[in-house]
Amino acid sequence: MPKFLIQASYTSEGTKGLLKEGASGRREAVEQVVSGLGGRVEAMYFTFGADDLVMIVDFPDAVSMAAVSLTVKASGTVQTRATPLVTLDEIDEAVRREVSFRAAGA
Repeated sequence: MPKFLIQASYTSEGTKGLLKEGASGRREAVEQVVSGLGGRVEAMYFTFGADDLVMIVDFPDAVSMAAVSLTVKASGTVQTRATPLVTLDEIDEAVRREVSFRAAGA
């Protein structure tokens, strides 16, 4: 199942909601959304700095990740970035594939 790194930053409205319901409330909401599309939350951490939250989630496919991303962003309470995570075995497979490529100007 594909894994994604989610980095999220709350807007001021989202932060007010977090203060009202707490971190465990957000965890429940995230788990409900992810599991509703056949996924699983592997890890969820609150952070300091540019991002307020980082997560690793598994989804059956990229379309499920896109559906969640669009819905969450439409709420206006959080900005997110989703990065696909590639396993070492997948990179080894990629290295074995032959790619025909001509560099610009070559």
